[in-house]
Amino acid sequence: MIKILIVEDEEKIARFIELELIHEGYEVIKVNNGRMGLELAEKGEADLVILDIMLPEINGLEVLRRLRRSSDIPVIMLTARDAVMDKVSGLDAGADDYITKPFAIEELLARIRTALKKRTVSEKSDQGLLYCGLLTLDKLRHKVSYDGNIIELTNREFTLLQVLLENKDIVLSRGTLIEKVCGYDYFGETNVIDVYVRFLRTKIDDAFKVKLITTVRGVGYVIKDE
Repeated sequence: MIKILIVEDEEKIARFIELELIHEGYEVIKVNNGRMGLELAEKGEADLVILDIMLPEINGLEVLRRLRRSSDIPVIMLTARDAVMDKVSGLDAGADDYITKPFAIEELLARIRTALKKRTVSEKSDQGLLYCGLLTLDKLRHKVSYDGNIIELTNREFTLLQVLLENKDIVLSRGTLIEKVCGYDYFGETNVIDVYVRFLRTKIDDAFKVKLITTVRGVGYVIKDE
């Protein structure tokens, strides 16, 4: 279960957020001062922090600055509506997002989901994993699977798929793909990329009834992040 740390000294606001988060299925830790919030965050007690700026003992901006020395945990700052400099300072100090008081709980929940999603994507990338829908490419283990089903690829098929996944939403020309997949000194057939795209489509698109690689006529190929 995802655990969220609320660091807020206004009890009514903290309790309101706590109840809504519990209702959404999150586990919640709630503290009312900056020092305790910093200690819990540094110990890795939570997956995300909702951090007020005006706090007793240590203010929220200082908590964030100290926290960023050792942790990249997602932090959403709570700021006063007219505190523009607080927002700027918070983002400069490493906050992932901020929300102004008063706020709609739906907006806070949306910002939490976005921050957690970014963290998940970052962690997956750090682990050498590339994704597109149910397709997973593991660069470290040199494996590809679709919805858990292993797909056997040759080295060049794997490399082509990896290049396209690393450049999702970017149309890559055949010339660029030949250089990345076959090497700069390749002097073979110029339609080699078309051949390997066909192989990939047979093993992935046809086998699992999906549309993975899109042809951009006259340009090249792209995998769209859908």
